[in-house]
Formats: sequence, C-alpha cells, structure tokens
Amino acid sequence: MLVVTLPDGATKSFDGPVTVLQVAQSIGAGLARAALGGRVNGHLVDTATEITANASLSIITARDAEGLEIIRHSTAHLLAQAVKALFPTAQVTIGPVIEDGFFYDFSFERPFTPDDLERIERHMMELATTDQPVTRTLLARPAAIEYFRGIGEQFKAEIIESIPSDEDISLYSQGDFIDLCRGPHVPSTGHLRAFKLMKIAGAYWRGDSRNEMLQRIYGTAWPDQKALAAYLLRLEEAEKRDHRRLGRQLDLFHFQEEAPGMVFWHPRGWIVWQQIERYLRALLERKGYQEVRCPLILDANLWRQSGHWENFHESMFTTESESREYAVKPMNCPGHVQIYNQGIKSYRDLPLRLAEFGACHRNEPSGALHGLMRVRAFTQDDGHIFCTEEQIQGEVTSFIDLLQEVYHDFGFEDLQIKLSTRPAKRVGSEETWDKAESALRLALDERGVQWELQPGEGAFYGPKVEFSLRDSIGRVWQCGTIQLDFSMPERLGAQYVASDNARRTPVMLHRAILGSMERFIGILIEHFSGYLPVWLAPCQAVVLNISERQAIYAADVAEILQNQGFRVESDLRNEKIGLKIRDHTLQRAPFLLIVGDREAENNTVAVRTRRGEDLGAMSLEAFTRTLGELVAVRSNT
Repeated sequence: MLVVTLPDGATKSFDGPVTVLQVAQSIGAGLARAALGGRVNGHLVDTATEITANASLSIITARDAEGLEIIRHSTAHLLAQAVKALFPTAQVTIGPVIEDGFFYDFSFERPFTPDDLERIERHMMELATTDQPVTRTLLARPAAIEYFRGIGEQFKAEIIESIPSDEDISLYSQGDFIDLCRGPHVPSTGHLRAFKLMKIAGAYWRGDSRNEMLQRIYGTAWPDQKALAAYLLRLEEAEKRDHRRLGRQLDLFHFQEEAPGMVFWHPRGWIVWQQIERYLRALLERKGYQEVRCPLILDANLWRQSGHWENFHESMFTTESESREYAVKPMNCPGHVQIYNQGIKSYRDLPLRLAEFGACHRNEPSGALHGLMRVRAFTQDDGHIFCTEEQIQGEVTSFIDLLQEVYHDFGFEDLQIKLSTRPAKRVGSEETWDKAESALRLALDERGVQWELQPGEGAFYGPKVEFSLRDSIGRVWQCGTIQLDFSMPERLGAQYVASDNARRTPVMLHRAILGSMERFIGILIEHFSGYLPVWLAPCQAVVLNISERQAIYAADVAEILQNQGFRVESDLRNEKIGLKIRDHTLQRAPFLLIVGDREAENNTVAVRTRRGEDLGAMSLEAFTRTLGELVAVRSNT
C-alpha cells in the first residue's frame, strides 16, 4: 500500500505506484484538468511523474507561483517549436523564464522582423489549439549529443557537453519538436492559453562578446486572457510613468554619453533629493545614528582584506597613484569599520549605529544601465550597526519598525519581506553562517512579520533580509535590506572589551532603507506618475497673474509664501491664463494660485490643483494653513 499525504494533512492510499495526475484525478476531475505539475517531497515534477513510495504531494495549478513558472517555461518551448516549423534552418539555444515572461535565443542567417514575430505568434496559437501532449524522456549523454548534432543543433550539443558525463539528459517532446530541458512542463500545449511575443533583441551566446550574436525573442505568458490583458495594461501605464521621460519633462535630471550611468541633477531634481535626505537625516538622528563620511578611494589592500577584491573585483573601478593601487569604493562598509576601530570600544558603547549618505561606484555593464534604476554612480542611504550577539534581535526589530515608518511616509503600505541565505560563493565558516541565519530567523519571527525564504541569495559575507515595496500599478521593488555579518569585523580587526574584560568581535549589521537615492527617486517618480506629494514637490505652488495689472500682487504673494519656507514660483509672462495653467499642470505643480483683479482687491488667491480641481477663492492665510498642514503630515494625496 502506497500513501500520499496532501498539504492539508489528508492522505490518499493506492495499491501501487501512481502518477501525480492520477492522484489529482482521485481528488476531483476539476483538479485533474487544472493540474500543471506537482511537488513531491519538495521537488517540482511533471504530472506524469510516478510516485513509487510514500510521499508528500502538492498539486500545482496556474494559481500557484510554480504553476505560472511552468506555463512560462512551456511557452518558451512553444515559441521554439513555432520558430523551427517556420524557419527550419534556425538553431535553438536557451529559453529561460524571466520576470513576467520568458525569452528564447536563436541563431538564424537573417534578422527576424516584426512581421516574422506576428507569424510566429500566430503559429504558436495554432500549436496550442492542437493540444499536443508534452512528454519527457531520458537519454544517455553521448546519445543526446549525437542526436542534436545529427539534426544540426550545435548549440544544444555544446550545452550537453558541459553537463557532467555521469548524468542522463532530460528531453521534452511535443509534436515533432524535441528540446533539451530539466522541466517540468505542462501536460499538453492546450494549457498555454494566454501569451504574447513582445520584442526582439540581440544577445551573445553564453553572454560572451567573442561568441556569435544571437537573436533573442521576448514573450510574456499568463494563466488566462484576463491576466494577460491586465499585464499589458500595466505595461502601457508603466510607459506613461517612465521616470526617464518624466525626468526630462519635469526638468529633474539628465544623462549623457560623457558620463554613462551617472546622473546630472538639475535644480528641481536636487530639491527632491534634498528633501528626502533631510527627512532621513532627522529621523536617523532621533533613532540614535551618528552620521559619518568616508573617503571615496581606498587602497586595494583594504579591499583584499575585507574580501571585496576576491568577490567583487570585476565590478570595481580601480586607479593607481605613485605605484600604489586603489579602488573607488563600491560600498561603504570597510570605511565604517575603520571609523569603528579608532579607539578602544567597550560593550557599553554598543550598539554603535553609523550612517552615511555614501557615494559609491560600480562598473555595471553598459547594456544593463537603465535611467535612475541602474547606474554606475549612486548614493546609498547606508548604515552599519556594531553590536553584540545578544543585541541582534532588538536591532533588527527596531530597524523593521523604522523601515515601515519611512515607507508609510513615502506612500508605500504593501511590504514584502524575504530572508536570503548563504550563497555558493561566500566567506566565513559554516558554523558562523548557521549562527547568522538563525539570528535573523529569530528576529523576524519575534517581530511577528510574514516572510519568505530565498535560499542561496545572501551576500558573500552574510545572510540578509530584503524588503520590497509594491507600487501603485502593482510592480514590486526591492529597496531596504539588513545584512548580518560575522565575517568582515573579524577580517578588519574590529573588537570590543566585553563585561569580563575579554576582547571580542562585534557583530556588524549592514542596513539600508531606500537602497540608493537615485533608484528610490526613480521609483517615487513612477509610483506617483510625476505627481510628487506636496512635501516632496520641487515647486509646491505657482502664482499666475491673469493680466499685467496683477503682476505686482502676484509677485508679492509668491514672496510672502517663500518667506514662510514654501517652495513657490510666480509666472508673470504676458500669456493667456489658459496657457499658463496648462504649462504648470504639465509640470505637476501641486497648486496653481490664480490672481485677477478681484483677488488683488480682496487679498485672496483662486486655488486650483494640478488635477484640475477648483478649490475656489482663499485668503492667503487660509491657503498657507492648508499648505502647511499637508507638508507637516507628509500627505501623499
């Protein structure tokens, strides 16, 4: 008798081996039709996989994250099948799942065109409609190499040659198309109902510019047409909110070829930056942080000692002076340890919280640069907490509280938390990693927050907790982090005198709230579609005169508000008031204060919002009070 245990604890008994699909059929016909795969004893498998011993089983459907990944992976294979049918001389290479979709790289003698993309998508639809079964077979490595070479798929043969010789090769077939893949995949192509090909790009084979340039076709796939339509609508909305376009329109910043990946901040953009920095600086001071400043360039030997040279060297800018090698700092932590090391520290001095708006540089690939979101020069709202092991939980809990307060003030309420554990490339002993990961787990559990595990995604020096925000159109941005480091303080000689007079190494918590100032401002611009909250807006109100007769009064109103600390401008151009209103509405100024003869005579302003709402006439005192309240409470409306 074979027993299968389901997620709710219920069990199913069978006389002998049984497939995942047969278990689903025993539960209900609806579940069997929806089943895309299964998780057997924690391992993701096809529905045709046979269970031969007692096991736990979760049936995977399109409602599950794993189900959506299976759909996207299978749609990538459907794309390759369609390309091979329409362009038989094309060679297939790799086709992984990516965020919101998939891609597949092809080698072909001519560039694919938009018309080709339409033909390919139509044929994919036809193949899906035929509901072809998708089956898995295993082949010995030499036989698999011979098969793919025999059909002219040299790239697939090269991939198989890199697989260990003692491993069997997993192949998936649908119709007359066979592909190399670990799987799992949908039971049949009929499960692929909602997809769209998005664009064509170039990509070097194995990411090496010395290799052949391939053609990469990107696509997206979803469980149903409704989800696909919603995604395409989000893309359309994201295009409208693109911070690069709005940055130009609102005169906030620009980029140019002479400084790739480095921002030229304009006066309006720098005002936004300064408001954020002032807000954080005041908050951190209240939370017991001391602000510091470290050199931008440090001797390469310090980076070797810290472990960054070995693990991060390819991303560092380097320079030389007087036969001495230096690196432009990609992060701030080694500098903060140098500050900690000045003078003897006692356990009574801990926790010691250091903060820095630290300018960093990383040599990101030019193809990866993307406006403010991916740059080479950036400023971290960085901080490092030196503490004892006993203080870890309290410091992590306090940081989570701080983080939630900041995100709330910036208009983000949906927070996702993930714990990232040890990566393959790391420093430190396994015992140290066990201790560090356990400490973060305990802190999260004691705080009572929901969190997910990300195995293998930690930093090279320690595990970390990542905090992600969901913006107004549903996109998720990873911003905050707190990383637990037992290694670097020891490598750089940090110590404190414990209560028993013994010398001990402090624990170092690396933490950031926003991540980088540049990227966070980009997120804010897109989250608010350029309509920044009043307290952040570079210009909070504009005074517009209707005719030359009110010019002096309009200038006086602007000066009065400026003297009260508000960011106010006046537009005294000899233009029609409708044109002025339109211009400043496009500039997203929160309030437009219109003054004509009546307002000048009554010492009032006619208040209009950037959304077109007419708030009517107000005394200057009343408007000042309204504006002051919105700024004071950091209103995000």
